[in-house]
Amino acid sequence: MIYSDFMIIFVGVFIFSPFLGGESYIFIFMEIVLVTIGKTHFDFVISGIREYSKRLNHYLPFSVLELPDVKVSKSTTEAQQKEKEGDILLDRMLPSDFVILLDERGKQYSSMEFADYMERLMASGRKRILFVVGGPYGFAQRVYDRADAKISLSRMTFNHEMVRMFFIEQIYRAMTILRGEPYHHE
Repeated sequence: MIYSDFMIIFVGVFIFSPFLGGESYIFIFMEIVLVTIGKTHFDFVISGIREYSKRLNHYLPFSVLELPDVKVSKSTTEAQQKEKEGDILLDRMLPSDFVILLDERGKQYSSMEFADYMERLMASGRKRILFVVGGPYGFAQRVYDRADAKISLSRMTFNHEMVRMFFIEQIYRAMTILRGEPYHHE
């Protein structure tokens, strides 16, 4: 009889979970992707994104997917631009993705509440979670229809490039909260 050797490799992270009774750990087998329209141009924002992405990758697989800006002319309407961006975004989404739009009309969380939300997402068994930053006019209705959730960082409006850095820092902060590390101060 011939036997073949094989090995199964799991890529994941154990996270201490104070929200599950303080003694629980969850195993993360998922990837988080921040999807954006257009490139980041500000050097200080690029530097911040690199720093927090590097820190975040110690906790779980994380990447930023910068999709190309749409070509617009003076005659392109706001609605037409949103539809073109919607085509680009929807083409990159898999049916199994859990899609969360960063949108001014989304649910707002404190950092502690967001950590709890992230923990529930990680425990849900999803393989890939997309956080999506739209273009300057927001999202086409088709993108809203595809989304599983919406999150707002603030009632204030931020530059869509700076939101990238702010949000990556908040994901990092959530991971440190879940691990009980001394980054977040309440």
